Order: sequence, then structure tokens, then C-alpha cells
Amino acid sequence: MVFGMTEEQFSEFFSTYGVAALILFMIFIIGNLAWQSKAGKFGTFVLFLGLAVGFIGFIAKYVIQWYLENHM
Repeated sequence: MVFGMTEEQFSEFFSTYGVAALILFMIFIIGNLAWQSKAGKFGTFVLFLGLAVGFIGFIAKYVIQWYLENHM
């Protein structure tokens, strides 16, 4: 028992909320990088597109999982 949770509950909590927090932090880092490099609108778009593509898969997994649980 860690923090009153079982190992399964603990890992489920941090695999969703912990990774989501890291994604938000990485979005902040990408935005800060774009701002400091004076990338402009298109450069900022390219930075977010190139560096944030991995987020889409993680978020899509939870959207698909939610859809299948609620609509099947």
C-alpha cells in the first residue's frame, strides 16, 4: 500500500494524471522555445506539430477507450 492505494491503483493514477501533467509541462516548454526563438506563427505551428505529435497517440488512446466503454 502506497498512500493508501494498491499498486494497481497507484500506477493507474500516475499513468493517467502523471503523464497528463508531463504533457502540459512539455506544451509549456515548446511554447517557451517558440517564444524565445521568435519563431513566428508558422514556426510555432511547426514546433508544436513536430514535437507534440506523440501526445496525439496518448490522448487518442483514452478517447477511443472512453468511446468503446460508453458506446459498446
